Amino acid sequence: MDFLRPRTWAEALALKAERPEATPIQGGTDVMVEINLDKGRPAALLDLTPIPELREWTRQGGEIRVGAGVTYSRLIAELGGELPGLAQASRTVGSPQIRNRGTVAGNLGAASPAGDSHPPLLACGAVVEAESARGDRLIPIGEFYTGVKRNALAPDELIRAVRVPSAAGPQYFSKIGTRNAMVIAVCSFAIALDAGERRAGTGIGSAAPTPRRAPDAEDFASAELDWDGRGPLEPRVARRFGELVAASAAPIDDVRGRAAYRTHALAVLARRVLGWAWDDFRGSA
Repeated sequence: MDFLRPRTWAEALALKAERPEATPIQGGTDVMVEINLDKGRPAALLDLTPIPELREWTRQGGEIRVGAGVTYSRLIAELGGELPGLAQASRTVGSPQIRNRGTVAGNLGAASPAGDSHPPLLACGAVVEAESARGDRLIPIGEFYTGVKRNALAPDELIRAVRVPSAAGPQYFSKIGTRNAMVIAVCSFAIALDAGERRAGTGIGSAAPTPRRAPDAEDFASAELDWDGRGPLEPRVARRFGELVAASAAPIDDVRGRAAYRTHALAVLARRVLGWAWDDFRGSA
């Protein structure tokens, strides 16, 4: 296995163009697990750790541009107020050691359906900034996941950053696991309310071949929530919202849970998360 260590972003793009089979590595919290378990052995590793600009985040208008090297720990400490849903999901990732090394961009690159950052990114409509020696492009998050552990990146492309809209209302993330910490989600759900647009964004994790939104649930909540009067969440609205979220999933039976359990759990998660977000919205008047 070759180990490639560029010092600049331009050098990284050139190496990726020359060796498209090289696997990029930042924190290594996914890649090294696969290697150690003998589930895959890349022909080359492309270490992006030395590149300083990847460790930066900036505000650009109404969004936060999170560099590919920004760790979960920094996201929690520095961006929890502006990206609360993503920060909540980041707190559930592994252990402190993993959060000190792992990144949202690495989660995207792995494209596991169970990745914790995917649901909040979907709920708030993030955009992935990809680049190669040929140029750069923006990939809407809903188009990024193409299959189980597959994404829309071309072989010579790298993730440079993720553009995430600043919260325009309450955001929540919740997941179910077989224990309370250091666990892969049995299923997960995120919501992002935008009072200005009267919109409820959603994200489902670990309950389909790819992370996905629940469009019917979004349309229903956007139409039925009392945006003007800020009245209490009606039980029928919460119940129907949960049903529509569950209907958007396509879970399977595996070692972590049965498909029927995931479907039921998603409906419960969705009702609860909508309730928490709506209570926050009502209290912010």
